[in-house]
Amino acid sequence: MDISRQQLASYMDHTLLKPEATAADIDRVVEEALQFGTASVCVNPCWVSRVSKGLEGSGVATCTVIGFPLGATTTAAKVAEAREAVDTGANEVDMVINIGRLKAGEDDAVRGDIAAVADAAHEGGALLKVIIETCLLTDEEKARACVLSKEAGADFVKTSTGFSTGGATSDDVRLMRETVGADMGVKASGGIRTLADAMAMIDAGASRLGVSAAVSILEELPA
Repeated sequence: MDISRQQLASYMDHTLLKPEATAADIDRVVEEALQFGTASVCVNPCWVSRVSKGLEGSGVATCTVIGFPLGATTTAAKVAEAREAVDTGANEVDMVINIGRLKAGEDDAVRGDIAAVADAAHEGGALLKVIIETCLLTDEEKARACVLSKEAGADFVKTSTGFSTGGATSDDVRLMRETVGADMGVKASGGIRTLADAMAMIDAGASRLGVSAAVSILEELPA
């Protein structure tokens, strides 16, 4: 698959989720996103307002994370976090599922957790991506998490937080795409550091990429 720099940028959530990130770091990522035309800038919730203002009118979305990185907060806390994020300018929210409940077979609880956040996001006009943390799941659990996310009304399923024991793999992306079908988004995130990594994820079925190395990846392509 041949791809231009501009086309590849449109797949990317330019991401900075490090806890030590400063306002200057956040501003740099915003400027890079504006320069390259990425799909979004993804930051921790405390930076949403700043990023939203920096991206205003650009067409680049503001993305944040909910229940991050463990997914083990209560549904009420996730909903409150999502509502505040949307109210302060987030266009997209990436939530972490309750991984322990999924592994225990508590499907109704997992579905309800996702649905509540989906409702909160959609009420404010935002998309919901559901992080299933593939590195902690069996293939059966990955597929079940994708089905539950789809049933709950999410817009995307996403591989990883980037803060656990592993990141995205082509095999996981392929499994997720096969499970959710063509009409739902699949985001590959975690460990995507080169152009070859990015293209492997797209070839496997990813429609969005979460990357902290967006600039170096895009600079592998001609301007």
